[in-house]
Amino acid sequence: MSRMESYLKKHTEALVKDVGIEAACRLTGKSKATLGRYYSDHEEHADRFMPVDAVAALEEASSYPHVTSALAELKGIHLSLSGERRNADEKANVNSDVIALSQRFAMLMAEYQQSIEDGRITVNEAKRLLRETTQLQQVLIEMKLHLQEEVS
Repeated sequence: MSRMESYLKKHTEALVKDVGIEAACRLTGKSKATLGRYYSDHEEHADRFMPVDAVAALEEASSYPHVTSALAELKGIHLSLSGERRNADEKANVNSDVIALSQRFAMLMAEYQQSIEDGRITVNEAKRLLRETTQLQQVLIEMKLHLQEEVS
């Protein structure tokens, strides 16, 4: 399996887990086993990927467009979230974003410290680091949106 395929499968897994496996089954009409095959890194499932309509349905329900952002990153494209957001009713601003950013970064560094203690980062540790990195990226996107609102 190529690095690109593996990267997409990891983001597909993050998307399904973000939504929740039961909800993902309802939204896509797919079974748990089928969804699992879409992100499995076993050789027999190497050529199976989630259909784009299923990705769209799950990303509509997710907290972050995991697969879309992975595809964009692979092409060197930067995404910018806009429109109605889940936390639009909160009184978030740049100051709260800076606080959230520092908290997320601290969590990433704590996870990294724990992962590197034995001098080797395992696959599970890398997955946790990836999750923290994705959360950090979400905070940065929110901060960018708040800064754009202040400039406009």
